[in-house]
Amino acid sequence: MISIKRTELQWLCGGSSVAALFVASGALAADPQKVVVYTALQVEQLPVYEKAFEAKYPKFDIEWVRGTPAEITAKLLAEKGDPQADVIWGLGASYLMVADKNGQLEHYRPAGFDQVKDAFKDRRTGWPVWVGMDAWANAICFNAQLAAEHKVPKPAAWKDLVEPAYKGQVVMPNPSSSDTGFLSVAGWIQTFGETGGWDYMDLLHENVSSYLHSGAKTCAAVATGDAVVGISFGYAGVKLANNGSPVEVIFPKEGLGWEMEATAVVKGAKHLQGAQAVADFSASAEANTLYNSYYQILARKDVKATLPDNYPAGEEEALIDPNAFDAIAARRQAILAEWEKRYSGKNAPKS
Repeated sequence: MISIKRTELQWLCGGSSVAALFVASGALAADPQKVVVYTALQVEQLPVYEKAFEAKYPKFDIEWVRGTPAEITAKLLAEKGDPQADVIWGLGASYLMVADKNGQLEHYRPAGFDQVKDAFKDRRTGWPVWVGMDAWANAICFNAQLAAEHKVPKPAAWKDLVEPAYKGQVVMPNPSSSDTGFLSVAGWIQTFGETGGWDYMDLLHENVSSYLHSGAKTCAAVATGDAVVGISFGYAGVKLANNGSPVEVIFPKEGLGWEMEATAVVKGAKHLQGAQAVADFSASAEANTLYNSYYQILARKDVKATLPDNYPAGEEEALIDPNAFDAIAARRQAILAEWEKRYSGKNAPKS
């Protein structure tokens, strides 16, 4: 986990010019107010979002604390008696629900809340504790060239992957180390039912060659010809395809398991105004447009997502609905323990 302080701006003019400017203005501008933001966003996203936020709210200065979703959640829970974060910007909703159950999130209805799609809202009351930003879903990466060599048919459904033709031809992300893996497991349990979901995974396990530790690595294995099918997410496959790899993305017809990134104000925030400003910005159309550079499913009704070349249509319509985030979050550890008990024998070594 890392703490990233905003770099101070450097004056590019001489000292006399600066002094003259101060005299002309009459006083120095007040120093920006710090706002501590916990996040699991990717490192490359931080300067993009920070620049846009601070341009709109120049009185605030973001101090990022970044970690994996599990690290950020554990840190939040450990700090319940003395919160160090003001706001969480970019953490999976199912993780935020763990903090909410622990009584650590503040009710706050951000500006523009009415323009947020219902599926991206905490709708338990009129004053939510979290608001979604964007979402990603599971998908199949498929190598048609390799499939033809091995006489493996093109799948159209999750249940196709349990057929004998796919034996040894499937890689999947481990749900204990990959959020894409976990949302896949959670999606199958919700789609096929508790018993049916585990029955499906038992059959799928027979055809899986290895459980990798990243949702992107499974699709990369398909691109390199190490597997015909990789359970992954759409953008990973499309990015490889657009770079010339023999990968096709398929959204199975039963529906897609999914997770959303979300934002929440921390109860007891030491810099509450800054936290609320971050929440307002996160829910804005401007922020959703920025999210679209990394995600193809957005929270706002009034921001139309732009899809990369070769991105299949219909992903958002295929999301399982409703997605029982609360129930799944409460059972996360039990689900993972059961999964490891059944299937860990095919886990890939951690690099």
